[in-house]
Amino acid sequence: MRFEPFLLDQWIERKFSTDWPIVHDFTASSGPTWTLRELLELAGEQAKERFLETAVSYPSAAGSLDLRTAIADVEGVTPDDVQVVTGAQEALLAIFFTAAKPGANVILPQPGFPPFLALPKGFGLEVRPYHLRRENRFEIDLAEIERLVDDRTAMVLVNSPHNPSGMVFPEASRRALHDFCAGRGIQFVCDQVFHPHYYGDDVSTAATLPNATVVGDFSKALCLPGLRIGWIVDRDHDRLEQYREARMYFTISNGPLTEWLATLAMRHREAIDARARAVSRANLRVIESMWPADNEEIGWVPPRGGFTIFPWLRDGSDTRRLCERLGERGILAVPGDCFGIPSHFRVGFGTERERFTEAFDRLRQEIDTFFAERRQRSAVVVP
Repeated sequence: MRFEPFLLDQWIERKFSTDWPIVHDFTASSGPTWTLRELLELAGEQAKERFLETAVSYPSAAGSLDLRTAIADVEGVTPDDVQVVTGAQEALLAIFFTAAKPGANVILPQPGFPPFLALPKGFGLEVRPYHLRRENRFEIDLAEIERLVDDRTAMVLVNSPHNPSGMVFPEASRRALHDFCAGRGIQFVCDQVFHPHYYGDDVSTAATLPNATVVGDFSKALCLPGLRIGWIVDRDHDRLEQYREARMYFTISNGPLTEWLATLAMRHREAIDARARAVSRANLRVIESMWPADNEEIGWVPPRGGFTIFPWLRDGSDTRRLCERLGERGILAVPGDCFGIPSHFRVGFGTERERFTEAFDRLRQEIDTFFAERRQRSAVVVP
């Protein structure tokens, strides 16, 4: 078994390198981060003391009951329907590992978060991508998915809000796909790590669907990536037990301190959501003001959820050289080849706060300069 190179994380690692002194980082797909002090202040002095008295020992492989109860309350399920994991990444690892049967295939979005494709390939599953096209505003074509399904299909996965495009799968369509899968004995997985951050109508959690496997985490919507905690909701307890057994081999458990902080965050989710909503909506307005729809060089579709956009170069050229140039000038954005679509690049808009207008204006100017210099070079007549 061998996984493909993780180009996305390899690129993001550049911000820790001394080669490029990054000033403005647009690679993050999460919302505004919190300090430990800010998080503890949500609960008051008594909570701080309880945190300091936390025993540094092994928690349950399932996750602490307090944390699973806090997650269950938000998802509308019981604590027994929740498996805590080490970030959404381990959730995907456990889900694909469990689905890996000889001859099975899985149906996944393209473009998408790179592990959606790399993990099942590494486990020997046949990968059948369905395509999210910018011409269709990255919306899911249910008919395309249905054509890909056969009697060896083990799983259909959707990601909503979608990374990197910000597409949101409408509830009615999500229900239709869930019912289609349930009627054929196919596992329906919904990765909703950006839920509930939407820029239009709100969408309910996919955990309302009785046969859905739901992935969530504290890194994206809850803006606490340093906790490295995620969860799986699944009412199929046989399957949930398989995830737990796999986890015992992968990471065993989370740490008690991070689980305690995650429980605190979930209990005060409204405050975290409010900050993320205010920052992301303000920053999205900045992008809309600086990148009009009639931009000659750059096309983009306004997101309906999440904290990323997925612009493209209208001439179809590869964005890696552009992103390398930006990096050399202290600006980090993700080239589209990390998602299998080289003409695109990903820009995160959830983390910067006070300096976002300055940061995005600098990004825009550098891109304009890149195109101006390219036009000058193409205008040179070689004798």
